[in-house]
This record gives sequence, structure tokens and C-alpha cells, in this order.
Amino acid sequence: MEPIAIKKDGQVIDLQTAEANGIDIESAEKIYPSNSQESLEVIRHSTAHLMAQAIKELYPDAKFFVGPVVDEGFYYDFRVGEKIGEEDLKKIEKKMKELAKAKQKITRYEISKEEALKKFKDDDLKQEVLKSIPSDRVSIYKQGDWEDLCRGPHVPNTRYLQNFKLTRVAGAYLGGDENREMLTRIYGIAFADKESLKNHIRMLEEAKKRDHRKLGSELELFMFSEEVGAGLPLWLPKGARLRGKLEELLYKAHRKRGYEPVRGPEILKSELWKKSGHYQNYKENMYFTQICDDEKGEDCVEYGIKPMNCVGHIIIYKHKKRSYKELPVKYFEYGVVHRHEKSGVLHGLFRVREFTQDDAHIFCTPQQIKPIVKEVLEFVEDILKSFDFAYEMEVSTKPAKAIGSDEIWDTATKALKEALDESGKNYGVDEGGGAFYGPKIDIKITDAIGRKWQCGTIQVDFNLPERFELEYVTSENTTAQPVMIHRAILGSFERFIGILTEHYAGEFPFFIAPTQIIFVPIAQDHTAYAKELQQKLLDMGVDSEIYDSNDSLNKRIRNAEKQRVPMVAIIGDKEVESRSVAIRDRREKIQYNLTEEEFFNKIKEKLSEVRF
Repeated sequence: MEPIAIKKDGQVIDLQTAEANGIDIESAEKIYPSNSQESLEVIRHSTAHLMAQAIKELYPDAKFFVGPVVDEGFYYDFRVGEKIGEEDLKKIEKKMKELAKAKQKITRYEISKEEALKKFKDDDLKQEVLKSIPSDRVSIYKQGDWEDLCRGPHVPNTRYLQNFKLTRVAGAYLGGDENREMLTRIYGIAFADKESLKNHIRMLEEAKKRDHRKLGSELELFMFSEEVGAGLPLWLPKGARLRGKLEELLYKAHRKRGYEPVRGPEILKSELWKKSGHYQNYKENMYFTQICDDEKGEDCVEYGIKPMNCVGHIIIYKHKKRSYKELPVKYFEYGVVHRHEKSGVLHGLFRVREFTQDDAHIFCTPQQIKPIVKEVLEFVEDILKSFDFAYEMEVSTKPAKAIGSDEIWDTATKALKEALDESGKNYGVDEGGGAFYGPKIDIKITDAIGRKWQCGTIQVDFNLPERFELEYVTSENTTAQPVMIHRAILGSFERFIGILTEHYAGEFPFFIAPTQIIFVPIAQDHTAYAKELQQKLLDMGVDSEIYDSNDSLNKRIRNAEKQRVPMVAIIGDKEVESRSVAIRDRREKIQYNLTEEEFFNKIKEKLSEVRF
């Protein structure tokens, strides 16, 4: 097998670039066609160019902006004189396969930026790309009659690009700026072998069935309305019940672990956001308003709607003098935050403009970082195992631009790694990938069909305690600055519920299901007993519904099962007389009869499945 690239000093370099720079390919670490991350990035980047070449042949007036690799594949943004829809993807794929089979050599050459500006003088999108390139020289990759500006790396020949699938068409604002024109974007996926591609296509098909937007509508969990505004979810009764159960369970779990509930306002004076640095670095993602103290509109003060909860928690910490004996101070809040997301990236519950974080901030000494992180890791384990999630972790270390001394960074990073080691957790390391204010642990969960989701995070922060001059009195009666740990496990309730919906395909575990039981009385005479059982369940915190419409019994049972509830309970003469229920258990795929006492014991057993 021939290599498609090499790796030198941690950087992936294609063979042509290596040759041009006099790098000895034979002695270098080689990258072969495989499904490793490095190999797939090269293959997918090259497949994006193959797609662009095919589009250019099919639509000669097409002009191209950028075509990067993303987590799940690749895309290209382009302008074309006619509308391209999902129905056109097969035609583009067919042309791509023709070009791949032609085994065209992919060549690279360099020219000066000035030459490139002249070369692409009639292509306004290429002019836009060139504006963003700081270098005086640019590289161009060419295959057949098609070429494009690109820094690479790429495979040496199109013959390596046989296993791909175009997945969808979307719109994308030029440069991500919603005030500029909308370009066409086509997404695709590529792998090194046919079997991996087939497996991924099967996963995509399953993902469509599990789409939380589709299930959210079918199960009446949530909705969106243009009357209200884009990216602002409305929770319907069933969705609010599900969310309420999750919030209640987490509230108890936090209190058991020594967290104190707090609540901050949703708007704070802009002066605070300037002090925190959000105003300077995050302003474009925030919403602002003014409050004026007189009718003339004078003496106005600007307020920022909070995009994060940390500043409110800092002010609460500061409201009195703190002793080392109090530390760690652990605050948590279901904090509603607002962030200005561009309309093109809004996506169901996964990307919204208003959401609620399961946010916590822990103020501690540097020596307390490790035991606190170990405790948080146990909390993470308990929650994610309760929802049947596998997960992985990654430590991000000090970046080139960072605040705080090397000593305190070393202490914090060592504490994070030791906490993971002592907890028996495997983890990756992202060298230099930490935030400027401190190292962090990112938690990525894997759902039932193998997709990975970034959810929780544990971040060590030296910046905000310094900016807000936080202090505590030490055992020597001097003052010291505490460390602040930002911690979220779900990330946000909205996104996590979207993930849960797809993970379980709408069949939620009993302890958080929005409707846990549906009673189906065979006749009206049996409804009174169903209502009696329903009231007893409410006293246990269990939600149920009664399907006693005029529809046939079979139709009511079918409708109940379409709601994907854990249990359907049939009640007829026999059940009323013997005070029992006939259970159809959707998850266990079995039917059985229970006495009333057995029924409630079964409910208690199912409620105990939660482990956090």
C-alpha cells in the first residue's frame, strides 16, 4: 500500500509539499489510506475538491468559496446560477465517480499572492478568500481542468477517492455573515473503505428516524414558532414534564453533593461584562438593552442579557468576607442564558438563542482542585451511566496566550490529570488547547448509534477571580485568591434533551418519561378505576394519561403505543373486579397481569433505576 501523506513534527503534510520542501519521505512517519483521523482528513479534504470539480463540470458558471473538512465529513460553499436541491446530489455523485475512476493526478503549485489576485481577478469569491490569507505566497491544487486555492494536504491521485456520499444541500451566508449573500452549501462524507461508508450511511438513515425535531413534534414535546422568533423553543406540557423530572432529579443530586442553589438576574449592567471581558471578546453574541431613570430618556444605563452565569455567581461569592474554612464554596443554578446565534446555524434544540445551563461554579484553593475534580468525575459517571451513555474525556493544556503563572498552570493541569488517573479514566490530551484563563476537561458522550456529542466540561479559571479581585482569608490570616472551577455536566437542558430524544428514539427511561403510563379502559365503566390509579400515581410523582375516547379499543391501544410510553395498562371488568391491571410493557416487549399492590411496587422499582 502506498502512503497518501506523511507526518512531521505533529503536522500532516502531503507528498508533493514534502518533496517541494526537501523532506525525506522514506524516513518520515507515513500516513496510509485508513479511517484514522489524519488519513480521513486528507481523504475528505480531497473529496471536497472532487465534488467541486464535478459541480464545475455540471454547472460551468459555478464559483467557489471554501471547502473545508468538518467533524462529520466535508462541505463546499459556492454560487451557481440555478437552484440545486437534494434531487441533484445523485447526478453530482455520478460525475464524481467518473472523475475518481479517471485516476487524475492531483498537483500542487505556488504563486505569489499578487499573481493570484490577477489570476482570479474575475472571481469575486476567490478575491474574498485571498483577503483572508496573510501570506505573500499561496498554494493551488489542480486536478484535470479544475483548480482552487488551498493549503492542503491532499491525496496524490483521485483514485483514492472512491468511497463517498453527498448528504445534504443547505444555504450558507458568505463568510458566515448574515448580512451578506446566501451561497449554496453541499455536505458530504467520505471514508477509506466501502464497508465503513455503508455503516455510516446506515447510521445516517437511523439518525433521520431519530431526529429530535421530528420526534419532538410527534410526541408533542416542544415547538418553535416564527411568531415568537427563531431559536426560541416553546415547551409543550409533555416536554415540560420530561424537563421538570430531569431538573428535579439533578436538583436533589446537587444538594446531596454539597452544592448550594443560587439564582442571578438575566440582565446585568454592561460595566460588569466589561470587567469580566465578555464585552470586549463576546459582544457580538450578546443582546443589550437600556434602562433610563427618567421619562426624557436620559440617565440611561446599558445592560447586557447574560450569555453565561459566572458573573452573577462571582458577585454572590463577593457579598461577604470568606475564610479558607468555607472553601470550597459550591454554587449551582439552572441559569437561563441568551446568545445571538446566526439563523443559519440554528438547529432544533441543539442550537438555540435561549437555553438553560446546568451550571455550577466552585470557588476553592489550588490544593482543592484535584479532590473537587474527582468528585465531579464521580457525578458525571453517575449521571451518564443512568442514561446508558458511554463517554470519553480530553484534557486541554496551556495555550500560547494565557494568563497566570506557569506554576499555577502546572498545579492545575497536574491536578486535572491526577484526578482522571486516580479515578481510572482514560483521556486524551489536547496540548495547547486550553482556554486562556485555565486548563479544562471536555466530556464527549457516545449515543446509541455511535455519534459523539460534546456536553459537559470542567474548566479551571484564574482570570475571573483576578479580574474581580476575589479573596479568602488563609489560615495565616493573610488574603489569597481562590481558583474558580466552571462545571456543567449536561451542558444545557435543551441540547441534552435533544440528544436524549435521539439516543432513546423517543422511548425515554421510566424515571424521566413525560408520560410514564397510559391507561386504556375497555369501556366507560372502567374509567373510574383508571382515574383512581392515576391519582395515586400523581402522589408518587408519576405522570399518566387515560385514553377513553370513542375510538375502538385496538385503535386506542395503537395510539397509546405510538406515544412510546414505557407502559400501557388495559383495564376491563376482570381488572376492576380484582383490582389489578393488564400491562403491555413496550420496552421489555412483554404482557403480564399485576395486582394493584404489585403494580405500585413495579413503579417504585422502575423509579429506582436512576443512579444519581
